[in-house]
Amino acid sequence: MFDFGTRVNVSGMSEYRFLPLRDVALPTEVDAVYAEWLGSLDRALADPGCDRDELCKQVLEDIYAPWPGGGSLGKIGALQLDPRAITLEPEYYWETDLERYYRVKPLIWLWEMFDKSPLGENVDLGIRFRRVLAPRIFKSCGRNFKAFHFVKLSFGYNLEVGDDVVVHRHVLLDDRGGIRIGNGASVSDFVNVYSHSHDIVDGRDVRTPQTVIGDRVRITYHATVLAGVTLGENSMVGTGAIVTKDVPAHHVAIGIPARPVKKKPEREKPPPSRDPLADT
Repeated sequence: MFDFGTRVNVSGMSEYRFLPLRDVALPTEVDAVYAEWLGSLDRALADPGCDRDELCKQVLEDIYAPWPGGGSLGKIGALQLDPRAITLEPEYYWETDLERYYRVKPLIWLWEMFDKSPLGENVDLGIRFRRVLAPRIFKSCGRNFKAFHFVKLSFGYNLEVGDDVVVHRHVLLDDRGGIRIGNGASVSDFVNVYSHSHDIVDGRDVRTPQTVIGDRVRITYHATVLAGVTLGENSMVGTGAIVTKDVPAHHVAIGIPARPVKKKPEREKPPPSRDPLADT
């Protein structure tokens, strides 16, 4: 039987415990307001005639202005709510497919400005909000995707995301050359994943290989995965590691540069637990 209690080793130090997530209930009236707001956004995006630039502007105006208690943003501030009035980095890249990018740009800007607003740290609302946008930005997005606040996308349309993927806070997904994330993968806080690199002599000479994160891979805190790397199925990248080469399936890689140091042990699979942030 799987042990749900604390396991203590011979030195008396506590070891790992099985700690599934708990349910956190919102007040019914608050949940209803959020559900209606997200539903209206989803319906608007489902309309083939939707003007995404105008929708982004309207939603951000609803979030940012006017502020409670009166007053509103100034002229320059108000312009920042309109994706047509700002530029983002991929627009300057020669290889960008502008037709594809300008379709997703309003949604990327909406994602980023939502995160910078007072709503951004609201875990329940934020995950559901980004879940509405992700399938309309990514090349593909599976079920039950979870992104926490301040996940930074570059192109967006070069991202392929499987089922049950979670991306935690302050993660950079540089999908310039493409990133594929497999089912059940987990990307921890402050991770950087790249899919482009520059020539050592001339920075304008750019290489854009796809980076692959296999099924059930775990990339832990503050790690960096460089362009063109493949992380094999069920592998793990240690905290602070810099991955420059492929990691074999079922292995743990640590260090700078990261090297496989051991194969993950086989253990009894824990029982399933309810995910309170699942897409229901």
